[in-house]
Amino acid sequence: QVQLVESGGGLVQPGGSLRLSCAISQSIFNIKVMGWYRQAPGKQRELVAIIASGGTTNYVDAVKGRFTISRDNAKTTLFLQMNALKPEDTAVYYCYAASQFSGGVNTYWGQGTQVTVSS
Repeated sequence: QVQLVESGGGLVQPGGSLRLSCAISQSIFNIKVMGWYRQAPGKQRELVAIIASGGTTNYVDAVKGRFTISRDNAKTTLFLQMNALKPEDTAVYYCYAASQFSGGVNTYWGQGTQVTVSS
């Protein structure tokens, strides 16, 4: 299976910043959407941010103004810049990509990276 490789997670104090990266295999063609999900302890996995092939972005309300999703020009690396982090941002973060082909859609997931915001 194609591996999406994440990096950048860790422990940070409230108010601090982290930048997550996800390397996406160039063998994936026709990517339409990339994004970040997270799952906090005791909660369901939720969409954090997405970026469509044309560059349109959307964010969950809780992170608007603090998080920024972006990608490189080749669309092989996905980023999530997280500023002004809060304890409630603590979660496992997953990168995601979806590609379209004749007859269906393929989805890809990273392994998840832990982000902990605590004093």
